[in-house]
Amino acid sequence: MTSTPIRSSAGSTEPRSPATRAWTTRLVVVGIVVTALNLRPAITSLGALLEEVRDGLGMSGSLAGLLTSVPPLCFAVFGVMAPRLARRFGPGAVVCAGMAAIAAGLAVRPYAGNTAGFLAASALALMGIAVSNVLMPVIVKRWFPDRVGSMTGLYSMALALGTSAAAAVTVPMTDVLGGSWQSGLAVWAGLAAAAVLPWLPLVRARDAEAGTRPARRTGSPDAAGARADSGSAAAAGSEPDGLRITRSRTAWALAVFFGLQATAAYITMGWMAQIFRDAGVSAGTAGLLLAVTMVMGVPLAFVIPRLATRLPHQGPIVLALGVCGLAGYAGLYFAPAGGAWAWALLLGVSNCAFPLALTMVGMRARTGAGVAKLSAFAQSTGYLLSIPGPLLVGVLYQHSGGWGLPLALMAALMVPQMAVGVLAGRDRTVEDEAAAQGAQG
Repeated sequence: MTSTPIRSSAGSTEPRSPATRAWTTRLVVVGIVVTALNLRPAITSLGALLEEVRDGLGMSGSLAGLLTSVPPLCFAVFGVMAPRLARRFGPGAVVCAGMAAIAAGLAVRPYAGNTAGFLAASALALMGIAVSNVLMPVIVKRWFPDRVGSMTGLYSMALALGTSAAAAVTVPMTDVLGGSWQSGLAVWAGLAAAAVLPWLPLVRARDAEAGTRPARRTGSPDAAGARADSGSAAAAGSEPDGLRITRSRTAWALAVFFGLQATAAYITMGWMAQIFRDAGVSAGTAGLLLAVTMVMGVPLAFVIPRLATRLPHQGPIVLALGVCGLAGYAGLYFAPAGGAWAWALLLGVSNCAFPLALTMVGMRARTGAGVAKLSAFAQSTGYLLSIPGPLLVGVLYQHSGGWGLPLALMAALMVPQMAVGVLAGRDRTVEDEAAAQGAQG
């Protein structure tokens, strides 16, 4: 086996030893895991302390709803920047900077002193999350092309663990730190700062990252590798096969499905703990209930994609997840405290529409270029569609004085989610649909 060349600072190349390759690979694994752990605590830690933050900043229910709408807005806006940044600096360098942005944002936002400063610092952290979220699959594919499934599973598990851990321990940790919500939120900056460290050696080895190598001959092996590395990151760029994704009904159905499931997820992360607290559940228990909902993604992220790929039509899974969501919302309305654990479990199952949506992205296109185009379209469009949901829940909560109308809205949104999910789950490809629409046009 030939050694992977490393370009020295003088521009020459030398073989990378097996020991160096093994050490670098282990470092990448550590970087992937600790990065994934940091991709949701900024959101779920805030959900656990939302009442204290609102009181501390004098924030209205509508403004709190705006705060819960910031994550999908940042994901839609800043995620678009990730491919270009990766081509310029390399995915590892961008993820390293993303972790630094998360650390800075989480450290500053509790002490901003007003709502505007809190929102700005939150946006900084979410910008780091957005670019890292987009580029993690690129890094997995580059470093582990023969283990994409297992590494994606590890990454998904770490993401779910970080999500649920922040929901579960933020309130107890706040009590240990003296009861200050500022300290309870700021402590998560330490985890993000630790996530910077594994990427630093990889940033120095610039040739190990996609898009950072000097210009090469088009036909050279290194150039081919660079094109492969940047292919996922360039999902939103020009499409070599001329695929017009907007001509596909399946692409639109999948984009709307992605947006509605993201709406449900961000409403859950931002508001579910508050629903339980308003029903008389203690703050610590409400955080644990949110953690249970989030941790359901750990096992189901492995089960659902594998089941989906064995079925020609994913509609039955979509309907099963939707029924769980409707049952959970009904339970929150009729007996929020009495059946709290059951409702948390049901909503946790329902929220696993996210890994199902990602799986369907890969199944609804025949080519790698089609998958990249469909993924960029479905996620960017979906995140934009999800922005109003959490804000509207906050407005309804403030003006109605209870959770009846917000829960009715959440249940109502589940119905079109199930409908478009069934459409998106049909056994067809976007390439064929786009070609058929083009022929008719």
